[in-house]
Amino acid sequence: MGMVGCGTPQGATRFQFRRGSENGPHGDTHLRAVKQFEPAALVDGFDEATDRLLSILESEASFRRPVTAAIDITTVPYYVDVEEMPMVSGTKDGEGRAFKFATLSIIGQNIPLVLAVEPVRESSSWDENPSNQIHRVVRRLVQRAKEHVPIETVLCDREFDSMRVFQTLSNLAVNYLIPKRITSSEREVIKQMDEDDPEVAVESASVHVESGSHLLRFLYVPSTSGEGTTVFATNLRVGPDEAETFCRRYSRRWQIENEYKSIKGDFLAKTSRRITASACFTSCSRCCCTISGGSRTFC
Repeated sequence: MGMVGCGTPQGATRFQFRRGSENGPHGDTHLRAVKQFEPAALVDGFDEATDRLLSILESEASFRRPVTAAIDITTVPYYVDVEEMPMVSGTKDGEGRAFKFATLSIIGQNIPLVLAVEPVRESSSWDENPSNQIHRVVRRLVQRAKEHVPIETVLCDREFDSMRVFQTLSNLAVNYLIPKRITSSEREVIKQMDEDDPEVAVESASVHVESGSHLLRFLYVPSTSGEGTTVFATNLRVGPDEAETFCRRYSRRWQIENEYKSIKGDFLAKTSRRITASACFTSCSRCCCTISGGSRTFC
């Protein structure tokens, strides 16, 4: 629909090339038509395309069921007045604005494939939006993904270190491996490990929240950077002898970073719009800018 890698006029031109000049709309008409798609229709199209891809992948030796999946959050910058779009959130530096999306992807040998996407709403200083509760985002992602394939294990980053997330994944009957933030409790265990000199330790614990409870384990393993100790949470029964090997599975989710680069670089439609000159120069280092009327810039 967006005609990858092109602006408004090129999108219409490509449409005419593929469908015939007699069926080709004007560039503005093409762009307006794309904007009129309902979110539900886009999601249905996304799901249909996913099913077609999976039907092809099933014949490949590198595709196995049930799958290991990874959940992560990415952002798409937004440079216009924030009051126009309530779903726009602040960025980590406190200065930028962006849409935030959580994705669930199959990960494995040569198969980074997005199965589900969910918007993430943040409560920001300029609005009264209640924040998305991240465990609900996780629930929707896993439920949608399980409509396509069975899921064995979910890998998440520290942003998902939450007892509610742990319980949500347990309620969905999937295994999880999630790095844990280091708090005073973890520091005490790490300090004791330094004194006793074991490289690996396993600590049993339990989750008790309004949606249920289950047993989990905290795995203390050497950091892959070679410095210090990393702590993971899992609902699987993992002993000290196998903890380090088990946690190496987490490195599979590094594929997501390359996946996001591909999506943003190759699959996001390019367009043009009027923005303020200051926003243009601070947000776009490669654009060709022309001042029009003194205060407006066209990129």
